[in-house]
Amino acid sequence: MEDKLALLMLEDGRHFQGRPFGAEGATTGEIVFNTAMTGYQETLTDPSYHRQIVVMTAPHIGNTGVNSQDPESGRIWVAGYVVRDPSPRPSNWRSERSLEDELRAQSIVGLSQVDTRAITLHLRERGAMRAGIFSGAAAVDPFGRRRSYEELVAAVRDTPPMTGQVLAGDVTTDSAYLVEPPPGVPAVATVVAVDLGIKGMTPELLARRGVRVWVVPRSISFLELMALGPDGVFFSNGPGDPGAAGAELDLLRAVLEAEIPFFGICYGSQLLGRALGFETYKLGFGHRGVNHPVVDRSTGKVEITAHNHGFAVDVPADGPVLAPYGGGRFGRVAVSHVDLNDQVVEGLELLDRPAFSVQYHPEAAAGPHDAAYLFDRFVALMTGP
Repeated sequence: MEDKLALLMLEDGRHFQGRPFGAEGATTGEIVFNTAMTGYQETLTDPSYHRQIVVMTAPHIGNTGVNSQDPESGRIWVAGYVVRDPSPRPSNWRSERSLEDELRAQSIVGLSQVDTRAITLHLRERGAMRAGIFSGAAAVDPFGRRRSYEELVAAVRDTPPMTGQVLAGDVTTDSAYLVEPPPGVPAVATVVAVDLGIKGMTPELLARRGVRVWVVPRSISFLELMALGPDGVFFSNGPGDPGAAGAELDLLRAVLEAEIPFFGICYGSQLLGRALGFETYKLGFGHRGVNHPVVDRSTGKVEITAHNHGFAVDVPADGPVLAPYGGGRFGRVAVSHVDLNDQVVEGLELLDRPAFSVQYHPEAAAGPHDAAYLFDRFVALMTGP
């Protein structure tokens, strides 16, 4: 079988040559790396990766194939996928098809047989940047010659940067749907979950705790939200720059004003910070993986946690401090969780309103599950002592 050309081109001119993996063609986006050794199917189907090319640092990907139970959404969302050594055949009792077949079926352009460690080290040094994968016919000109590096870099640099992007509208549900508690579990509360890129495990974990979950579009109004009779409101993870959000902040401030219990995850946590009047900023290369140590400052317990965020909230860690918005109308806020790798703020808690958030993923389906107690904390906030 003749090898076909596949190139990964970074916006700073660094390039890597490998073999096509998945669909052939061209794709561009922000390139990021994920340090997880398991859960690649959950990563691929996480809407937070919309418009991102994901590099897996674990060298062997695809060993367990793909199944119909593990996706976090109805499709693969990554813009491109880069691995070192894809499995030539899956071997797992739950496998239904190979990873490469799934990538091809969903037209996801990928690249294999490249030094993913070198790519990761480059991104750690230079920061997340735009990139492109060009394979098969997309890597050559009409005469069959490899396209020039200058041409490929220009195509990459034409891609919009992640900063300033409003992407939640691309991934939100078209219409509201209800997730009920499983049979035999009594309902204890109703939550309205605003879908900014929600993963399927989130309403499932709430439902297991007796919560009826209305998953609603990002465009829902406060009046429409209240008509569902919420005991609590949840803002999900999602893609894009929280600094570019608009209507979501107005909705969240209305929820806080009404003193409805609130819980936010990842993008939802960043939006809570902005609703309170704090700024957000882009991390150099982001947190993406399932091995981040985070300390819960209220208990001193260290959790190993799953992450997928490229932005963070700028809140003084030595608080509590008065939230700046509206002259302090929402009261005091404290940093509840901190990443021990780099001291980035990973959680917020309001002391005068029933609201809290974390910037990582307690719903991580592939694990770890150290932070699942946060769903219990949310239920307790809604149901009282």
